[in-house]
Amino acid sequence: MSSPTAEKQEPILPVGVGYDTFKSTTRPGKSRLVVKACIVLGLYAAFRACVSTTLISIPYHHLDKNSESQARCLQAVPVLPSTHRALWDTMNTKIGEPEFQQTAVNWLSGAVRVPTESFDNMAPIGEDTRWEAFGPFHDYLLGAFPLVHTNLKLTKVNTYGLHYEWKGSDDTLKPILLAAHQDVVPVEPTTVDQWTHPPYSGYFDGTLIWGRGSSDDKSGLIGILSSIETLLEAGFKPTRTVVLAFGFDEEASGFQGAGHLAPHLEEVYGKNSFSMIVDEGSGFAEQYGTVFATPGIAEKGFLNVLVEVTSSGGHSSVPPEHTSIGILSALLVHFEKNPFKVKITRNEPIYDTLQCVGQHGKDVPSKLRNVIGKSLTSKKALGELQTVIQGDKLLRSLVSTTQAIDMIQGGVKSNALPEKAWAVVNHRIAVTSSVAEVEKHDSHLLKRLAKDFNLTYTAFGERFTEGDAPASGTLTLTDAFGGGSIEPAPITPTGKDAAPYQLLSGTIKATFNAHRSLNVTDSIIVAPSIMSGNTDTRYYWDLSPHIFRYNHQNSGNSKNPLGGIHTVNENANIDSFLEMIRFFTTLILNSDESQTL
Repeated sequence: MSSPTAEKQEPILPVGVGYDTFKSTTRPGKSRLVVKACIVLGLYAAFRACVSTTLISIPYHHLDKNSESQARCLQAVPVLPSTHRALWDTMNTKIGEPEFQQTAVNWLSGAVRVPTESFDNMAPIGEDTRWEAFGPFHDYLLGAFPLVHTNLKLTKVNTYGLHYEWKGSDDTLKPILLAAHQDVVPVEPTTVDQWTHPPYSGYFDGTLIWGRGSSDDKSGLIGILSSIETLLEAGFKPTRTVVLAFGFDEEASGFQGAGHLAPHLEEVYGKNSFSMIVDEGSGFAEQYGTVFATPGIAEKGFLNVLVEVTSSGGHSSVPPEHTSIGILSALLVHFEKNPFKVKITRNEPIYDTLQCVGQHGKDVPSKLRNVIGKSLTSKKALGELQTVIQGDKLLRSLVSTTQAIDMIQGGVKSNALPEKAWAVVNHRIAVTSSVAEVEKHDSHLLKRLAKDFNLTYTAFGERFTEGDAPASGTLTLTDAFGGGSIEPAPITPTGKDAAPYQLLSGTIKATFNAHRSLNVTDSIIVAPSIMSGNTDTRYYWDLSPHIFRYNHQNSGNSKNPLGGIHTVNENANIDSFLEMIRFFTTLILNSDESQTL
């Protein structure tokens, strides 16, 4: 999972701390026109609640008297199971018992102890022996969750992709799809001695479970299976079918895993066959005196651009004015001097993000709150808001298309002129843009330099060189690694008639309250987010328009706010993991009795 990283966050709500206690111990927000770590939340739009269990609007902080601003981020009461209320009460009691905590520790620790690393550019199944690491993990799941494997139908797709079906009694109800991935980012061998506990130990210190994958994403996968195993033990039989899809190479773009699972699921269930899809994603955290949960309802696009320069070789004792490496360096400097412009409009996710922050963030500086509110009708205020975004790295990266030069190579010997030099520029594409627009931007950006260096210039299949004069070399731009670019994801509906979003929102609130024994409506604010990275849902767009990237993780539980994701000392807080099990349990029960999905 790709996640934005905060430079420095405001205090985050500790697990198990009551809301009243929390309010009395947090520091006030910083008095400056930036939205710092709340940008990590990436809040998007808002909703008016109304699902199978009746929802009503609750009070919220007025940004101003403008009704449009008030409509941007309306909130709803928690959604609790009705028909399954007795079972839900029983499950919540059970999840809070010490015996269940030990069982949960064993489930997640055992999963971490089975290394399931995926690598970039692996050969297909059957050709690359590294895929065989997933066989032992399947054996582990079979032993750890016997009721799941007795009662759910399991189909293996492309050998290691897992498709479980928990058949419901009513075929007229669209299933829900819960997704996760089995693979983890490889552990760099030279960093092993930097881990507090070995990376595949699954060590539990009484608070944290240590190891690669404990947070990303075995906590999500094991959380789903733990919820279903426990529901089966309690005798629950679903009315609405529940489908699970677990890919095995999400960290390597998902071509072999979700890339094969998606067409398989479409063949079995059909296009637009799921009422909602929930995959890994963001969680919740406290910012500016308010706890925000931020289910991802959009993802930025993705494009790797290969910039390749060729020139004549020869002995380095008689060099040309510019070698291919020198030319490439100039091109890359030109890239970095010309980043994509930041422009905020009133019709994109981050604008509604800011409306949510301004309306519900209790400690947002008054000047920023006023600018956010006035920007609804004032071009001047919208410009001021754009200045705020331009000045903050995290905000800027979520609003605009980004570029990062991540790979470079050229030359083979110190006394030989390099005949080829290349680099890869990684773009994360704004939700208001497209792959074609980014290709056009890059193509025109280098036209002048290609002419200055007398290069034959071709970009994405289009020849830009004028005339037939002899050239001193070539410049070529292509989609790197044989393709794999991704358009920005379709944005999941969040309006008043978007029942799946409303159900998810109410479930988040009910789970948050239940885990802390609260009985209030506004202990947590739900605001949709945008993901800067890509999850396995990139393959699931045709299965449902209602896709959410959310794991209900407390972002402040561990010593590292992101739990050491993709680096040393990855860990998961056991209390947060138990709350995640609560979330999936509540979601399954709520969706089972909903008549509006």
